Amino acid sequence: MRFATRFAALLLGMSMAALAMAGDYAREQKWADEILPAVLVGDPVWLEGPDNHKFLGLYTEAPNAKGAVILGHGSGVHPDWGLIGMLRQSLTEKGYTTLSIQFPVLAADATADDYVFTFDEAAARLAKATAFLKQKGYGRIAIVSHSLGGRMSYRYLGGKPDEAIKTWVAVSSPGAEDWGKLKLPVLDLYGQNDLPGVLQNAAIRAPGLKQPGSAQQRLQQADHFYEGQDGPLLEAVSNYLGQHL
Repeated sequence: MRFATRFAALLLGMSMAALAMAGDYAREQKWADEILPAVLVGDPVWLEGPDNHKFLGLYTEAPNAKGAVILGHGSGVHPDWGLIGMLRQSLTEKGYTTLSIQFPVLAADATADDYVFTFDEAAARLAKATAFLKQKGYGRIAIVSHSLGGRMSYRYLGGKPDEAIKTWVAVSSPGAEDWGKLKLPVLDLYGQNDLPGVLQNAAIRAPGLKQPGSAQQRLQQADHFYEGQDGPLLEAVSNYLGQHL
């Protein structure tokens, strides 16, 4: 009886993990329905992810683009949210075509640990976004991520990323992974008044910034969401892209 109970609990746990891994597609659609009518810059594109699920991207072309940038948001939000929405538009003005994609989302009360189950799907979406940009003729692509989107991006970059990915700007990443295994230049950017976990793990990540051109930068007066710091944030990101993309 105890074996049967444990087996049932194991199956339930596996089932819950599988559901978490897939993300909350209904919530993704709700985000899309809410934001698309208000999107004035860029065009919506629907890319096919795992299990034939189509996820939203906001694609904005820059005239005579110097390269392309994939943008990935933090937990629970959308491709036009906050600083990601600002960067996807403003980087276009700096000469970079942008594709801001919907990362997997969970329920509003989900924790960062819950999101670990979505990292593989997020990595698959980054691969699809890269393929989309390559089809558009871009051979030099960067990833710019914010918050938990940094851990999702690391899952992709720490595997076998496409050779077209030339650099990564991780904005306020909370992760403590070993970035020494990455084979591209990285800017580890965070705020002076960032979240405690981000500040603590920045010191852990620093020794892994081994690739030529990799750097760690603290933005003065900035918090985790860079409130009132759009200009300095854009400058830091675009300057780094200018050096490596």
